[in-house]
Amino acid sequence: MKNRNVVIGKPFFITFMIAVVVSGTLMITILTRSSATTTNSILCTFAGSLASTADTTTPIQLLSILHYATSPVVPQQSRSEIQITLDVLKTLSPCNFLVFGLGHDSLMWSSLNPRGTTLFIEEDIRWVQRVLKNAPSLHVHPVHYETQLSDADHLLSSYRSDPRCLPPNVFLRGNTPCKLALSNFPDEFYEKEWDVIMIDGPRGYFKQAPGRMAVIFSAAVMARARMRPGVTHVFLHDVNRRVEKAFAHEFLCEKNRVESVGRLWHFEIPPAAKVSGGGHSFC
Repeated sequence: MKNRNVVIGKPFFITFMIAVVVSGTLMITILTRSSATTTNSILCTFAGSLASTADTTTPIQLLSILHYATSPVVPQQSRSEIQITLDVLKTLSPCNFLVFGLGHDSLMWSSLNPRGTTLFIEEDIRWVQRVLKNAPSLHVHPVHYETQLSDADHLLSSYRSDPRCLPPNVFLRGNTPCKLALSNFPDEFYEKEWDVIMIDGPRGYFKQAPGRMAVIFSAAVMARARMRPGVTHVFLHDVNRRVEKAFAHEFLCEKNRVESVGRLWHFEIPPAAKVSGGGHSFC
């Protein structure tokens, strides 16, 4: 997500976005209407939904279509990678959707969770200002990360020696001694339970970059602490890179991986309270 290079592929993506918005709107409208038991009733419901699509489409969805129709830039994830996240959002939306990294796909992610909460976490304030200039309705928190990619090996090998980084007592807010904990983020980050977490940031392709070590660790901590019903869906992009892969195996756990497409892994992480013997280790 954080590679700022222009990606050309507009004709396909406009079609994809329009299809998603229209079909999703129709589905929501149909499902929220009274149940019909005859063929004629179902047909009438569908016909009525066609007429009401414009009323139920959200402003962010319309802005998303306009944006991708007039820009040469499209999301960096492939169609198949986007599809597996879309499948989850279609099931859960409106939901709480946390996205690490602000990028060319941010309008898309926000529009795919209509009437839900989609929060973007971004470390590059200049990039935040640039994106919000064209999409001011996006919900973004600028943050500062304490880690550097060059620290990845040390962080992975040393965290077990600090009980504040270990289950069952690990926590995030204010846990500054644990170098992998995102301990000083905005209140909203801690106060919501996130149903879907997309990890496509921060930058992790040069030594001085923050890397995604703390993000992967903290996503695991939040998922394990979940109190609401169901699992937490965690999507990790760029798993072709060594650090992302190593930290995913350590904290998100191979047993929780349910899909793998291109450079994207999909994990379904249950609350620790629902896992037999799972309270004292990540995996």
